[in-house]
Amino acid sequence: MITLTCSDKPWLAHYDKGVPPTLTYRRLNLPQMFQTSVGRYPHHTALIYEGRQISYAELQVLVRTFAITLTNLNVQKGDVVGLWLPNTVSTVIAYYAALTMGAIVVMSDPQASDDEMIHQMNDANTKLLITLDTLTKRALLLRAKTGIQTLVYASLTDYLPPPLKWIFPFTPRRQKLTAKVHKQNGVYSWMEAMMLRGIPIPEPAIHPEEVAVYQYSKSASGHSERTSLTHAHLTCMAQRYEAWFQLEKGEERVLTAPPIFDALGMSTALNLPIHMGWSSVLVPDPHPARILAAIRRFKPTMTPLTPTMIMGMLKEKSLTRTDLSSSKLITFGEASLPIESHHRFQKFTGVSITEGYGLPETASQTHLNPLHGIKKPGSIGIPVPDTDVRIMDLETGTRELSAGETGEMWFKDPKITSSCQGCPAQAQKICKEGWFASGEIAWMDEDGYFYMMDRERAEKGVGTRDTSRPHSREG
Repeated sequence: MITLTCSDKPWLAHYDKGVPPTLTYRRLNLPQMFQTSVGRYPHHTALIYEGRQISYAELQVLVRTFAITLTNLNVQKGDVVGLWLPNTVSTVIAYYAALTMGAIVVMSDPQASDDEMIHQMNDANTKLLITLDTLTKRALLLRAKTGIQTLVYASLTDYLPPPLKWIFPFTPRRQKLTAKVHKQNGVYSWMEAMMLRGIPIPEPAIHPEEVAVYQYSKSASGHSERTSLTHAHLTCMAQRYEAWFQLEKGEERVLTAPPIFDALGMSTALNLPIHMGWSSVLVPDPHPARILAAIRRFKPTMTPLTPTMIMGMLKEKSLTRTDLSSSKLITFGEASLPIESHHRFQKFTGVSITEGYGLPETASQTHLNPLHGIKKPGSIGIPVPDTDVRIMDLETGTRELSAGETGEMWFKDPKITSSCQGCPAQAQKICKEGWFASGEIAWMDEDGYFYMMDRERAEKGVGTRDTSRPHSREG
């Protein structure tokens, strides 16, 4: 019997036709990627927010307008702009406007604690923070304890279509979704900020290897650790998704429900749709019931979801009356969905799930099941192009394991390595010859599909899996 290891790359045999093992990437910065889609699809819908549609040409005007605003607020190349926002039109505008001006963006979770925010804002040396009106009181306290000089607050009512915008002030939910902010120095509403006039300055030259985003993720100790994501890293990740899915540019409608302040949400639900010229349906509050309502209303053709979202949707009675047949793809990238949940979801919806895995701290999707080929429930899939994977023994980390054996999953991908160099805590995980020790416990079957496993079970000696039953994570 032939013993397979990851070095044999058995997964290449299961790539969909036309997916290459390695890619030739266009070296772009994110504003160039955005402008390319504007040039190709000016009249295509870029964003859909509660029914309002914004074309790529309109989005370009909004991005350029806010870029002028940032200049008027003394944001210069290399400064750090914080976005403490859910998935809204303002978030997308601010993200690309700040990057256009050569600023570095920090994306923060609206549910982050004050201590987390103080740490992140001080660690990143954030100069300007954009947040929601409902978070402005907390943001003002942050300003007193950080180097933040200016606050801009948006509202969930910004960019609503006229009927909703007129009705919203009279709805009972308004009290929880908006807040009144009193005028203060250095504090602007979003619409006030967009009205600041100035002379457009030439957009600065931005090298693809310059830092675009500071991404914070919690370490095992519970502290937030920063990783530096370059323009090249994020644009190359979008091109990698394009090669894997082989979907037509300008043709899809994406449900942007995964939080785009999360690195993988930023890649799959923000940068990828923009790169492809697709339409993004923005979901500010990704509660399972609201996700299902958005699917029924807007009929997305691509629906990236996290396992937590899918588990929540399975508890909703409205799932059985939600038609997901328009979705070519439902995929996610932080963990594996329990097999029984996978089967229940397919039973109720008739749609199979393309599972995947990625490193949240580096915005890197490392594994995906094939879009058209064999999908194995419970498996995070096979390594994507330009990603090498090893399973190493848990005792010494020096011995590569064979198919069916459980160990620590290591990655080798220039995008991951370059991202981790900017963070000492992440750089420590880079092993000899550029391998990244993820800390994740996994095993590979003989087809090259990978399965996640919790460390406690692995350390109890459950170290080998029956590769004749590759669909089972539990073995």
